[in-house]
Amino acid sequence: MWQEFKKFALRGNVIDLAVGFIVGAAFSGIVKSLVNDILMPPLGLILGKVDFSNLYINLSRVHYSSLAEAKAAGAPTINYGVFLNTIVEFVIVAFALFLLIRQVNRWTAKPAAPAEPTTKECPYCFTVIPVRAVRCPNCTSALA
Repeated sequence: MWQEFKKFALRGNVIDLAVGFIVGAAFSGIVKSLVNDILMPPLGLILGKVDFSNLYINLSRVHYSSLAEAKAAGAPTINYGVFLNTIVEFVIVAFALFLLIRQVNRWTAKPAAPAEPTTKECPYCFTVIPVRAVRCPNCTSALA
């Protein structure tokens, strides 16, 4: 069983998957920083100085001035601002994957269209003759 597992684990597909997973995790960090540090602050400024990561609905009856304060107190909250940031991250990652897959599809070779036949079979004597022939050179039959 160990040999079978080793064969499976060292196969090229598993290693490619591991490399892809590691690169994806690094890319996720970049996208998270892009959303939280570059895209959302100007968007929040345009929408009236709103910090999306601090938007929440407090489910307790006690008032808290920030999400961090509510979390520190253990209050139940619905963190819809963090959810909005996550949606923006998802859209960016999905768009990047779309562009990547689109480019890879352009690089892959498309199957060539089948070539036009250059020969055909005489319907009378069944010998192979050129497609443009109007008379069979073997049986001299007129071809339509």
